[in-house]
Parts: sequence; structure tokens; C-alpha cells
Amino acid sequence: MNGLDTLRSALRSLRANRMRSALTTLGIVIGIAAVITMLAVGEGARRQVAEQMKSLGTNLMLVLPGTVTSGGVRLGGASRDSLTEADVLAMRAEIADVAAAAPALRGSGQVVYGNQNWSTQLYGIDADYLVARDWRIERGRAFDDNDLHGNAKVALVGETVAQMLFGGTDPTGLTIRVKGVPLTIVGLLGGKGQNVMGQDQDDIVLIPLGTARGRLLGQSLGRPDSVNNVTVKMADGVDMRAAEAQVRALLRQRHRIQPGQDDDFNIRNLSEIVQAEQASSNALSALLAAIASVSLIVGGIGIMNIMLVSVTERTREIGIRLAVGARRRDILTQFMVEAVTLSVLGGLVGVALGLGGGLLVQRLFDWPVAFQARAVLLAVVSASAVGIFFGWYPARQAARLTPVEALRHD
Repeated sequence: MNGLDTLRSALRSLRANRMRSALTTLGIVIGIAAVITMLAVGEGARRQVAEQMKSLGTNLMLVLPGTVTSGGVRLGGASRDSLTEADVLAMRAEIADVAAAAPALRGSGQVVYGNQNWSTQLYGIDADYLVARDWRIERGRAFDDNDLHGNAKVALVGETVAQMLFGGTDPTGLTIRVKGVPLTIVGLLGGKGQNVMGQDQDDIVLIPLGTARGRLLGQSLGRPDSVNNVTVKMADGVDMRAAEAQVRALLRQRHRIQPGQDDDFNIRNLSEIVQAEQASSNALSALLAAIASVSLIVGGIGIMNIMLVSVTERTREIGIRLAVGARRRDILTQFMVEAVTLSVLGGLVGVALGLGGGLLVQRLFDWPVAFQARAVLLAVVSASAVGIFFGWYPARQAARLTPVEALRHD
């Protein structure tokens, strides 16, 4: 028998027991569908985390003021005005791999436009802030040198603030009031969505640092050039641990911190958070795939069971084939083709159900899913491998029968 004849014979045998064949493939169908759906859900979660991390910016460190102890009581993080604009200038000048170092003053306030108002975050920034955060301007323009050095009363607003105050209209050129100070909107920030903590990054108003310090957010009496935090963006390809060590050494030197003394600042390496989140997402995807793969093993055992039953039922048929000249490898091939055909058909049905299941999860639970061509290909290959692995033993049992023993079988 040639390959085509073998395939036809296998299909005829499967059609002779349609219900049994369908039930046999059910395990494969469920396994493949589960694998594809779970991989799509896991990949969707991974991409969502990656997108949230990307919205923060890449290769970032966040430098925060340290703690202060008063009367034996530690007052918590950022309770000391230990970071200044001079520190920022030193980072830019003395650390070669710094792509941007962005000081910021942070506060909150009520923003008013006409009869509309909205409570939001206020940030005093300089030119490096948008570079460090990879934040684009959707409409209008960014702050120029005149805005920054002249303490101009201008602002950039996030999408959430623009929506709450202006609806769908373009806010550029309009004037808002923050703590009684009129600010002209020169640009609308592109959307970033929520960060990994669930905070709306678009609920923000950016103001030139000098304007924020002098007119809106005030300044520290002890350190007139102090800032609340510094966002440091390193060049691509830089070892972030080594970069963190450089920033720490520079600040300890500038702040005259002696060996053995605690830092008066904190550094949060956001790249480590990104790596941890990605590792968690990959582990979740692997776990979901492993759980779903159990169904494939169960389906493969079902195929082996049914094929063994089929060998027993068709023993006389096998004897007749051997008696009229069929070779053992022909018998082996026929039963292997039947097992693989069952697996592949079940795999194709499982692929269709898996794609539909992923879309159903997305619609019902509003969960991001992402289908991958390699996942579908892997599912089909896995189905074929299951058929070969679990079909080989029954096929071998059939091929090892002798014509006399097979013909004498009742």
C-alpha cells in the first residue's frame, strides 16, 4: 500500500466507528483549545504589563529624598529636603551614560476653567522630564527655553484633565487657573494610561519648575532649590545596576556622607521592577500552558486505549492482510496513520475552539488576549506528536501479530 492508500484505509476505519472516534479525539480537542486559550490570555497579560512599563519610560531610576529622625522618631521617606537642582546638574555633567536627569516638584491642586473644575496632580518640571518619561506632545508644543528660564505662566495638561475640563475640544491656547494663578495651556500630552500601581498617569498638569516653585507649590525654607524627586534616564544598553552605583556614589560624595553612614536619599531602579513584572508574566504563561497540557496527556492516553481496543477487534483483519502479503511495516504504518489522523483532526478542531474561547474571554471578562501564530503551530505539532507517541505502542502490537495466531483469533 502506498501512502495515499494507507490514509484512505485509516479514514475508512475511523468512519466505521464515528462516535468512538469523536469521543477519542475529545481529549485532544479540549487540550489544544485550553493550550491556545491559556497562552493567548497569558500573552495578553504579558503585553499589558509591558505596555504599562513602557508608559513609565525605559532605563529609568527614580531618586527620592531620604528620611530624617527627630527625637528618636523616623519620619519616613521623603521627609528630608536632600535633593537639589545642583545634584541634577552634577548627574548630567559627571555621569557619562545619563541621557536625561529630570528634577520635579510635586503637589496637587484644583484646576479651574470657566464653571468647570478638577482636582489633579501638579508637577513642576524642566526640559528633561518629557525626555526621561518618553512622553510625546499630542497637540501644541513642549516648554521652550523662554518658558523654563522666564518662569512663564504656561502649562501642559494630560488627557484626563483635558477631558474633564474641556470635553473633546482642543485645549491649547486656553487659560486655566490653578490656586488663583492663570496658566495658558501650550500643549496636550499624549495618553499613557494607568501605571502598574493603577494610578492614572494622564491626570496631571505640568508647569515650568521655576513657576511651580515661585507661584504654586512653594519652596523649602532650608533649601530653596530642593526638589521632590529626580527621574534619571540612562542610555540604551547600560548596566542599570552599575549606573545605580554611580548615581549613589556621586550623591554620597556631594552630600558628604561618611563611610558607614546611611544614605539621605533613596534610589528605585525601575528596570528591576520591569524585569520582575516580565518574569512574573512569563511564569504565569508557563503555568497556564502546563496546566492546559495535562489535557493533551489525558487525550493521548485515550487514543492509546482506543487503538489497543481497535487492534483487538481487528485481529482477524490483520491476519488476513499479513496472509495475503502485507508487510509488518504496512500494518504498523496503517495504525500509526489512524492514531495521527485522530490527533490532527482533534488538534484542528481544538485550534478553532481555542481561538473562539480566547475571543469569548476577551468579550465576557474584558481581559486582554493576544494570539500568536507560533502558539497555534505548536498546538498542531503537539497534537501530531501525541498521536505518534501514544499510537506507536498499539501499532507495534498489531504489527507483531503472526498470521496464524491472528486468523485463529475469535
